[in-house]
Amino acid sequence: MDRRVFIKSSAVAGLSGMALFGAGCASQEEPAAPAQEEPTGSIANIGIQLYTVRSLMQEDFAGTLERVAQIGYNELEFAGYFDHSPADVRTLIDGLGLTAPAVHVGIDSLRSDLDTVIESATTIGHRYIVCPYLAEEERTLDHYKQHAEFFNTAGEACKAAGVQFAYHNHDFEFFETDGVLPYDVLLAETDSALVQMELDLYWIRKAGHDALAYFEAHSGRFPLCHVKDMAADGEMTSVGSGEIDFGAIFSASEQAGLEHFFVEHDFPHDPMQSITDGYAHVAALRF
Repeated sequence: MDRRVFIKSSAVAGLSGMALFGAGCASQEEPAAPAQEEPTGSIANIGIQLYTVRSLMQEDFAGTLERVAQIGYNELEFAGYFDHSPADVRTLIDGLGLTAPAVHVGIDSLRSDLDTVIESATTIGHRYIVCPYLAEEERTLDHYKQHAEFFNTAGEACKAAGVQFAYHNHDFEFFETDGVLPYDVLLAETDSALVQMELDLYWIRKAGHDALAYFEAHSGRFPLCHVKDMAADGEMTSVGSGEIDFGAIFSASEQAGLEHFFVEHDFPHDPMQSITDGYAHVAALRF
């Protein structure tokens, strides 16, 4: 009830002066709550890991990239060129107004033909060459130490060519091995100037670990991430239909060093619908 109306009605009812005094005190305005700052952060350049649409890429390489551009994506992370030459890939993405900051390259190719990998990367315009996976038989603690040594060597070669080397995780790097986490071994035994990390936001959560804790402990080490969502049952789902609070994670982008955000779903039922929904969700985020 409005204060003036309250006082008027009280007087008419013949309340005592004390009652009027009490009513007046009760009606005094409460101190204003501090204004809440509106979220201002957003993702300007939304990327896609093209592994999500690999079946479509196999059928129609150029057409799939054109559809990706039409959705609104402007950054690509490749996972194979599907028998297209680096020069042809560069011509195609330039024509679509796209850039490709990163590429996934299997560790066997990195070991056997790193020079060619780097040459292709520089032709297409990749700034990051990312090792995406380790075979099960190469996941002992000794293997991780060997991987770290190789990553440093590969990182030196990449740096000499103006490219950054990085590693992409799954969940197995967070399974304790001989009393330590292999992911922590990779972080500790690689040179941060030579080896950066691409954090997969689904897989780290699947393993029961916290992205924000790693951002705090290893500030600036995570220039890339995979934006991948988790359903209530723990399974992978299209970005925006799961439970991961990407806004909370992205609010720590400066601390993490995050610059590139690649939407992904490993096995979508409808790849094009999945990346359309994912783009819409990320584009609408404010943090």
